[in-house]
Amino acid sequence: MFITLAAFFAFTLAVFALAYYKTRNANTNTEEGYFLAGRGLTGIIIAASLMLTNLSTEQMIGLNGQGYGFNMSVMGWEVGASLALIIVALYFLPRYLKQGYATVPDFAGDRFDNGTKQLINGLFLLGYVFILFPIILYSGAIGMGGIFNIKEVFGLQSDFAMIAIVVAGIGALGCIYNFFGGLRIMAWADAFNGIGLLIGGLLIPILGLIYIGNGNPFEGLSVLITQHPQKFNAIGSSVDPVPFATMFTGMFLVNLFYWGTNQVIIQRALAAKNLKEGQKGILYAAVLKLFGPLFLILPGIIAFHIFRDNPLKINDMAYPELVKTILHNPCLIGLFAGVLFGAILSSFNAALNSTATLFMLNIYKPYFNKNAKESDMVKKGKVAAIILSVFSMLVAPLIVFAPQGLFQYLQTANGLYNVPIFTIIIVGMLNKKVPSWAAKLSLISFIIVYGITQVLPMTGLDSALPGFLRWFVHLHFLHILAILFILCSAFMLIMGQLYPEHSKFNAHDDRKIVDTKPWDKAILVSGLIAAAVIGLYVLLSPLGIAS
Repeated sequence: MFITLAAFFAFTLAVFALAYYKTRNANTNTEEGYFLAGRGLTGIIIAASLMLTNLSTEQMIGLNGQGYGFNMSVMGWEVGASLALIIVALYFLPRYLKQGYATVPDFAGDRFDNGTKQLINGLFLLGYVFILFPIILYSGAIGMGGIFNIKEVFGLQSDFAMIAIVVAGIGALGCIYNFFGGLRIMAWADAFNGIGLLIGGLLIPILGLIYIGNGNPFEGLSVLITQHPQKFNAIGSSVDPVPFATMFTGMFLVNLFYWGTNQVIIQRALAAKNLKEGQKGILYAAVLKLFGPLFLILPGIIAFHIFRDNPLKINDMAYPELVKTILHNPCLIGLFAGVLFGAILSSFNAALNSTATLFMLNIYKPYFNKNAKESDMVKKGKVAAIILSVFSMLVAPLIVFAPQGLFQYLQTANGLYNVPIFTIIIVGMLNKKVPSWAAKLSLISFIIVYGITQVLPMTGLDSALPGFLRWFVHLHFLHILAILFILCSAFMLIMGQLYPEHSKFNAHDDRKIVDTKPWDKAILVSGLIAAAVIGLYVLLSPLGIAS
């Protein structure tokens, strides 16, 4: 255990030291310096930060848990994201950078009104504090607690106690990162962690295949394909977590929201030194997402084979149990734990910085201190981040009492704000006539109806509904999101025709904050990525190895 802990702390401290060294002379006492890394990030740093912000234990544990329990259909969250990233790079980012936005709600304020801006801002804050933060901390505690056997080592009597202790440790270190350097130090830490994650993440499936193939990874892969071909089917059925039809409905919308309008993610691209570097970073990330199934789903399938005679009681334990089974070297376990911890910190820090950005720029400054100095904004932002993180640390351990598939729970809960916000943003970009009251009414109605569809089946009250409504509430949540997206969009567009409110906002205006000349290879790279997505789905289908 000593060697494992030593390797873990050595890796973690080395990453922090390198990131701090690279950013030691950066000016983080200004709003742009702290919240947007001085608008100086390059493509590679943006790509690494996007990947590490996205990739945390909710993916490592949650998606592998679904791979263990189901099949490759869940790769829609990863591979499908590549298509969404193409649209973000070519359509969303140019408009954001031309306007010089620091937050997504800023767009809603320009296009509609301040009320719409604050409504979206509030939804982001509530979603992050009550859903995103706790999920990151909880899943991180499950992963780290499982690898280090913290419950047994410290003689704890319950999973709740173990989770609470690890959550406190992750939260405290996250606050330290946030305090010392804001977005810039996190982006550089992500770059260094990304190297470790690339090596460590791919090491697990390779060692797993070697374990199955008695020393030969290709033999191990052959065993899996021969004995469990159904596991390699990415064309999900209606009983799978991601039915294939959802790829063209709610799944696509959720991915567009996540990569194009989610403040935690898009803030990395908003910090680009110019549009060219921003597009490079987003499209590099799209390429990396194509490899996601290798270390986010394949290990779950490997665990399914290894533990087939003694099945795990909880699917989400597949990844931690696999790591302990195939990593015998204590130094390797420590290094891998350090990589995993870096991914956890990256997601937590990203959410923390984005939440502080939303609170300070959109609530504190306009309502509490309009003349606040930039250095004061940064100091207050750090305090706000600490308060929010402490609150989330109190909420996170309570998730242990909600025994659902972790990743599915996360995505279902996120539906309360992700596609509703995306609906307002995309309609606002495409149409200048929709009145602000129609946008706010659509947003509130979307959330209420979606919430009802998710709660009614849990209570049993759905049995009293007429046939059509009963069918509707039992649809896959991604289909429900798509239907509500169409209905709310149609309502806003109709109201725009009947009661037009001509907006003076022009998404094509260039405020000259950064150079907005696009990357000349963006279209070519986008085409290659789209072709690769189609190829992967053909390969992982009954037409390919899933036969």
